[in-house]
Amino acid sequence: MTETVVRIESLAFGGAGFGRVEGKACFVPFTAPGDVARIRVTLAKPSYLEGELRELIEASPRRVAPPCPVFGTCGGCTWQHLSYADQLEAKERIVADTLWRFGRVEPEKVGRAVAAAEPYGYRSRVQFKVRWIAGKLQMGFYRRGSHYVVDIPGGCAICHPALNRVLAEIRHVVGHFAEPDRIPQVDAAVGDGGATVAVVHYIGDDREGARAYFAGCRSDLSAVEGLHLQFGRKESIEPVWGVDGLTYGFPAGFLPELPEMSLGFSRGGFSQVNYHQNRELLRTVYRMAALTGAERLLDLFCGNGNFSIPLARYAAGVVGVEEYAPSLEDARRNVLTNGAGEIEFIRADAATGGRHLASRGDGFPVVILDPPRTGAKEAVAEIASLRPERIVYVSCDPATLGRDLGIFRKDGYTVRKCIPIDMFPQTFHIESVTLLQKV
Repeated sequence: MTETVVRIESLAFGGAGFGRVEGKACFVPFTAPGDVARIRVTLAKPSYLEGELRELIEASPRRVAPPCPVFGTCGGCTWQHLSYADQLEAKERIVADTLWRFGRVEPEKVGRAVAAAEPYGYRSRVQFKVRWIAGKLQMGFYRRGSHYVVDIPGGCAICHPALNRVLAEIRHVVGHFAEPDRIPQVDAAVGDGGATVAVVHYIGDDREGARAYFAGCRSDLSAVEGLHLQFGRKESIEPVWGVDGLTYGFPAGFLPELPEMSLGFSRGGFSQVNYHQNRELLRTVYRMAALTGAERLLDLFCGNGNFSIPLARYAAGVVGVEEYAPSLEDARRNVLTNGAGEIEFIRADAATGGRHLASRGDGFPVVILDPPRTGAKEAVAEIASLRPERIVYVSCDPATLGRDLGIFRKDGYTVRKCIPIDMFPQTFHIESVTLLQKV
């Protein structure tokens, strides 16, 4: 491919720097606004180019020194070379631009991003990729755009320190396993009290041998409180030893008159990767929901009850819908643990759950939804059929959010405001909470 020179103007969703080459849009990872870069064109399309940074002819004054020695090679982080203030500004603009492009949401409805108190060492869940190459263990994260594992023997800058201790110990244990090439991944998570669990993925045929080996490794894994093996889908996870789940909490008085709460999630279950920012997420949802105690609340994609359980005390009734059975079990346990009263949980995907509720004549003045990255397109019609006055949409992808907001508009809803919340510093990923109201 050819080489060319581009001046970087801004940052794009996906993390790359954006510039123009002969009028054509050009995207270059690991560049900063103000850079003048010599690039190798790696992809040429009629309307845009993608490039690989070869040389910084002129470095932007907005650049900072990244603390991670494999930044730029590892695909985990995209923006360690930018100040945190610049990251936040970029995320606000990206959310505003994306919602306008995909959903025709006016940019002025997007507020200031809620900054993270700790831009490093925040990540509470991680998937360490594993490869055994030429007799050497590689354990870390994929290189951007590939399945090549970038080794991180010194730990990850954005991971909670407890997870880096798990990485150091599990690396040794996996390296001495008889079939290290049959372990593609190790999941690790930490609760906000510091307890940790690890899930080792095993794709070999000797399951009994794997069970026996890892059962005998407890003394070598002092940083791990619970170890589990996974043989396929999440439903195949089985315990080896130690704790089965973790907890995180909300302090007393965090919301008005809210008692201290502790929510648990089991191995394989979902939790937000940034506990401190999860509190800001709940605070924003609470404000947008504007519950008075008279409304029934529907929580779609409710998981372990992250929103429905703390908000139950402000609603006349709560229904949670979740497809993943272990998360619903976590939610039911969390209701009992926290004395949250009566919450009805339904196991179903959001669309099916919505149809079921509509068929029995239910209506909900307030609906909260927190779908995966793919969004909630299939459930929009069912949500609208429940006649909510307010919809609070939590999203981790501005593009699918914008698409869904456009669909909601056709059903008579308008966006009042959108608040970005930075759950993922040093990366281009951004969470947001959007309030829609019936026109």
